[in-house]
Amino acid sequence: MKNHFEPPTTKTFNEFLQRADYSLMNSLQADPQSSIDGNDHFHRQVFSGHYVPVTPTAISEPEYVAHSKALFNELGLSHKLVLEEKFRRLFSGDITVAGEPMIPMGWATGYALSIYGTEYIQQCPFGTGNGYGDGRAISVFEGLFNGKRWEMQLKGGGPTPYCRGADGRAVLRSSVREFLAQDLMQALGVPTSRSLTLYVSRSEKVYRPWYTQGSKSFDPDILVESPAAITTRVAPSFLRVGQLELFARRVRSNAHQGALNELQMIVKHLIDRNYQQVIDPNLPFVDQVVELAHFFRERLTSLVANWMRIGYCQGNFNSDNCAAGGFTLDYGPFGFCELFDPKFQPWTGGGNHFSFFNQPIAAAANYQMFSTAIRPLLSDNTKALTRLDEIRDGFPEAMTHEIEAMWTKKLGVVNYEAELVNELLQLMVLSQVDYTIFFRKLSHIPDELTPLKESFYQPSSEQVDMKWHCWLQRWRDRIKNPDDPRVVSAEMKRINPKYTWREWLIAPAYEKAEQGDYSLINELQSLFSKPYDEQSLETDRKYNLLKPKKFFNTGGISHYSCSS
Repeated sequence: MKNHFEPPTTKTFNEFLQRADYSLMNSLQADPQSSIDGNDHFHRQVFSGHYVPVTPTAISEPEYVAHSKALFNELGLSHKLVLEEKFRRLFSGDITVAGEPMIPMGWATGYALSIYGTEYIQQCPFGTGNGYGDGRAISVFEGLFNGKRWEMQLKGGGPTPYCRGADGRAVLRSSVREFLAQDLMQALGVPTSRSLTLYVSRSEKVYRPWYTQGSKSFDPDILVESPAAITTRVAPSFLRVGQLELFARRVRSNAHQGALNELQMIVKHLIDRNYQQVIDPNLPFVDQVVELAHFFRERLTSLVANWMRIGYCQGNFNSDNCAAGGFTLDYGPFGFCELFDPKFQPWTGGGNHFSFFNQPIAAAANYQMFSTAIRPLLSDNTKALTRLDEIRDGFPEAMTHEIEAMWTKKLGVVNYEAELVNELLQLMVLSQVDYTIFFRKLSHIPDELTPLKESFYQPSSEQVDMKWHCWLQRWRDRIKNPDDPRVVSAEMKRINPKYTWREWLIAPAYEKAEQGDYSLINELQSLFSKPYDEQSLETDRKYNLLKPKKFFNTGGISHYSCSS
């Protein structure tokens, strides 16, 4: 990653255009029924092809809100670009500014949906599965920056054939959340799609269901008018498990003559885009597919363990929200656990099956659908199928290994002990601790309970205190270096962040932004850039706090149906 003192290599919009290099559109097949000019903005069935060429719909009167300084530095982009007219127009949806070698057209992709290993087509308006996909996410650029390939995708860039009749827009609220969350996750060391830019329309408004101020309603109770916005997310690719599933389903149903070839092409593309560094391209293709299964399992189990380490809950971890590259994707109904609850779930539509501690199970279901999707490519090779099945069947053990390793590091102990961890989790529930504050306090290796009580949401009884004292003594006996706890403390502080996402502190940022004040967004960007560091006393007093009682069970803060 470039540091802040290296000069940018891309200073102008024309220099930016020269980075264009399209692997997806050059190596995969477009929908044969797509339009020539990309004017394809009404929902329809897409029967074949890997993508639909489509032009984004620009928001009117775009205004700069924020950009990711860290990603700009990493890509070698000048920070002045965000205010350059053509750059602003492109990333607020106006692709007419494109010049060679950039293609003046974006693309959207279809995918299938599975929930906990069950295939669904009800979300498709045609009841066939041929109309489900990127309804408002349009990729507009793919290029090489400092030797790495990145794809840039507009969230809220207007309707595509997969829009299901919606307007294709995103509101400023959800755009701010996604923009900030991606920056925070990157700083936390969790694999994620990235934030590039955020622009808002000064004149275009859209209506969305939401919550009245202080509402205790489970479902949204009001229709609110919000500014339309476009955030650009960036990743090595946006291929999803659900995308592979779509082509595998077409193979199984003999949907068309080229179905198996399309599946093979998309899997080859996935390997090239996301696994080029670890899978030898000289291997026979069947062996590459088996290697893909191995490395994806490795990435997915590590990812979910990282989610649990930092208190993140995806909220809606369907296969279509599961990046085949093994990173966090789609920041919609996500949340971060404050009051510790294994069943924490911010999304009202998610239920327990997508709750905080059930994420490993959801990951296993997604992996099952992934292995099923690539299986047709090995149908003629019994040995390869056996290896694939072994990798699939080994998922629970691999997931358990990652979770245990995570707890070992989080607690700073030599070895994982189930009894020690389980008793801790029970005490955390009993004392209603704040997940982030508790583990940060524990990272100081306290001699007694008093410092930890600062993370409790309720006073503890003498009986509970005695249990805590016993646990603390056993834990201190098991830390890596009991004679020099400072070393263990430093290691734990690199695992347990000081600052986290607290929805009640994010809401004022997007509320102010709707009035044209972006100061809190900038402040949160700065805070989230160093979540493990001890920051100023003023920052600590403002952002290192227990959740106030008034925000518990509050719609739009503790829970939400959608942040669209």
